Amino acid sequence: MQIRTKRVYDEPARGDGRRILIDRLWPRGLSKDAARVDFWAKSVAPSSELRRWYQHDHAKWEEFRKRYFAELDANADGLAELHEHLGSRTVTLLFGSKEEELNNATALKQYLSKK
Repeated sequence: MQIRTKRVYDEPARGDGRRILIDRLWPRGLSKDAARVDFWAKSVAPSSELRRWYQHDHAKWEEFRKRYFAELDANADGLAELHEHLGSRTVTLLFGSKEEELNNATALKQYLSKK
């Protein structure tokens, strides 16, 4: 399986495969039709508390990953639900943040690659 990340506001493409939104909140100003999300995995998104703490501060990235991975480790049901939707081909993890490198989808991709 190939896992990609992409901003949900970017134009959907054929090569995206299954499009999975990894945010707890629906992206502002984006209709469900325009987003073309196959599955909204809000149960494995970072907690609201963690998201507010992180605020895409690059200095907090490593600690964010550590805390987010701990949340994922404690969320067997959410991960099981996500795995049901991953499939075996290309998957694109979608995120709403303007931060394209250090975001929850990137962290989740790293987490899934290690498991």
